[in-house]
Amino acid sequence: MKKPIIISDINNKSVKIKNFLQKKINSKEINRSNLVIVIGGDGFMLQTLKRNKKSKNLFYGINSGNYGFLMNKFSKKTIIKNLSKAKTTIISPLEMKVSGKNIIKRCLAINEVSILRQSRQAASISIKNGTKYLIKNLISDGALVSTPAGSTAYNLSVHGPILNLNSKKISIAPISAFRPRRWKGKIISDKSKIIIKNLNPKKRPISAVADNVEVRNAKVIKVSVNHKIKFNLLYDKNKSLQKKIKIEQIRKETT
Repeated sequence: MKKPIIISDINNKSVKIKNFLQKKINSKEINRSNLVIVIGGDGFMLQTLKRNKKSKNLFYGINSGNYGFLMNKFSKKTIIKNLSKAKTTIISPLEMKVSGKNIIKRCLAINEVSILRQSRQAASISIKNGTKYLIKNLISDGALVSTPAGSTAYNLSVHGPILNLNSKKISIAPISAFRPRRWKGKIISDKSKIIIKNLNPKKRPISAVADNVEVRNAKVIKVSVNHKIKFNLLYDKNKSLQKKIKIEQIRKETT
């Protein structure tokens, strides 16, 4: 059996965990092939997954950052057992295609695509699902298109809905909507083709951000789930990504 690949962020805590695991783990103890252990925070995991979008590896995240929603908690005593018994969760990312002045750029987003005002002027955008308008003119600080995996991140902070991991849905949520104030966004199928257009690019420039990759002066943004890409994430028994999402739903109700 092939020994797991171990990669880590450069901070001291991550490096210490990596050094410990390199000494602790041998290929005979863990009955898994194509295992990649990723040590860091959510941002480091997102970067790692995108760099390996064509691989069929299993990714087990160990949190050495702050919250680490996509990661597992590290335990020296149970790490071998946890790696051996971890359950697989499969997720697909959003693909963002941005058209602007003399540019066309494609990016992947595992959590969300953020449309953000680029100046002191509020954004003025239209949002379509295919040929059907979801809203003809939203004046706001921007909007978010979120996956179920990302629905408890920035999406939840702007009062977007928490989505079940198996819902086959994506969320569109406004950021500080000014007109119309009462527009709360939409939950739509993950087969949807979303088209967001800047209605006033000269006066009200916007940027489009796929997780943490920004494209400025965007004019038209097309967003859809890329079902051809599948990331295989591993989670400790009884601490799956789905259970983490359910915990966030309970927290939302009790705050």
